[in-house]
Amino acid sequence: MYSVIVVPPRGTGSDDQIRLSAGERLAFGRSETGNGLAIAHEGVSRIAGEITAHRAFWILSNLSQGQTYVVENPEGAGEHIKVAPGRLDAPVSFEFSRVVLPAAGELLSFDVWAPRHTYRSATRPGLSGATTAQAFSLDRTKRYFAVLAALCEPRLRGAPHAPPPTVDQLVERLRHTWPAANRSSVYWNIDYLAVKLRLRPAPETAEPGPRLYGKKESLVSLALRFDLVREDDLVVLAAVPSEVAR
Repeated sequence: MYSVIVVPPRGTGSDDQIRLSAGERLAFGRSETGNGLAIAHEGVSRIAGEITAHRAFWILSNLSQGQTYVVENPEGAGEHIKVAPGRLDAPVSFEFSRVVLPAAGELLSFDVWAPRHTYRSATRPGLSGATTAQAFSLDRTKRYFAVLAALCEPRLRGAPHAPPPTVDQLVERLRHTWPAANRSSVYWNIDYLAVKLRLRPAPETAEPGPRLYGKKESLVSLALRFDLVREDDLVVLAAVPSEVAR
């Protein structure tokens, strides 16, 4: 059974997906090859790289002499890896990937899917005792989670480099589900999130710690890095959250 699917870039004249079984290789580049992926662009190396399929992931070799390739996770709100020129066998674990090739002032891309990802059940029979404490305890019915979702929304909507919304933009975004939202209440929830997600000490601690600059950016970065907010969670922006801020 195939383990990796390569989707050729648009405009190459081929809409056929290329299926690779574990251990199979696929070369790509400007040169026409009978069993490879041809990308007809003068800015792409004749032999640009090679993909090798494994069971639940794939590896990328960058065979160019001077171009760094980027592999993006389209569902990861900016998550990506860089593969330097000449790097061989760089593992890629994303289930959905976009390989981006710089080409004479343009950015060309093609997709690679690894649909054989499997996940272990959360149920672990035979184990007893106290359960492991959650790293980040968030209640999706509270107002602070709606604020966090609104902060992350631009990047989750497909703009991975977008700056966090301003407080005024947050107020406007939240107002139809939270009519009483204002700058003060949104600021309060941002401060609360910074404490709850351990970006700053709690007020009752003896050491207040240094002033936290870029608080919104830090919250967005942490939330997206650990999947505390996913695209599915944006539904809270269309639902009426709890009346209790915390």
